[in-house]
Amino acid sequence: VAPKRIGKDPTVRTDFLPDAEREAAIAEERARLKREWEAQQIVVKKEKLEITYSYWDGSGHRRAITVPKGTTVAKFLEWVRQDLVGEFPELRTLGADQLMYIKEDLIIPHQFSFYDLIVSKARGKSGPLFHFDVHDDVRVGALDARVEKDESHPGKIVERRWYERNKHIFPASRWEVYDPSVKRDTYTVHGGEVQ
Repeated sequence: VAPKRIGKDPTVRTDFLPDAEREAAIAEERARLKREWEAQQIVVKKEKLEITYSYWDGSGHRRAITVPKGTTVAKFLEWVRQDLVGEFPELRTLGADQLMYIKEDLIIPHQFSFYDLIVSKARGKSGPLFHFDVHDDVRVGALDARVEKDESHPGKIVERRWYERNKHIFPASRWEVYDPSVKRDTYTVHGGEVQ
């Protein structure tokens, strides 16, 4: 009598074993989802965003401009400069690299786009960086410090030269360069912590 052969048990789970077909299908699905997500992000970056800003030369001159969300701060500053040059002739000789964009007491570097700030839900020292609709000043009037507001101040456009001359005077003395690695869980108001 020949010995009985042991066969494979069809009830055993094998989904943890390598399977080239299954891995290829998963990789294809990931690639499809990535392409779909990237296409959605291109559409989002083309959406229009109205940004209220204030040209700051010691006093504010409030304006608004509409730009695509994917616009970098450098391109935004160039468009703002072109918009303001009729009223402020001193801006004719300046380039966008000689202007600075300050939002919620942070100097936003030129390489960041508004899309970057919105997606990361970036927070400034005194308010959110990703809200560009402006309400009344959140630091003025009766205010419950325990309630965080999502209201935003207009971003300031300043000449780098003006900032260098006045960085020891309020409000420029509060400004610092935006660093995305710094996490801000609370906002400050005139140097004090809002809890």
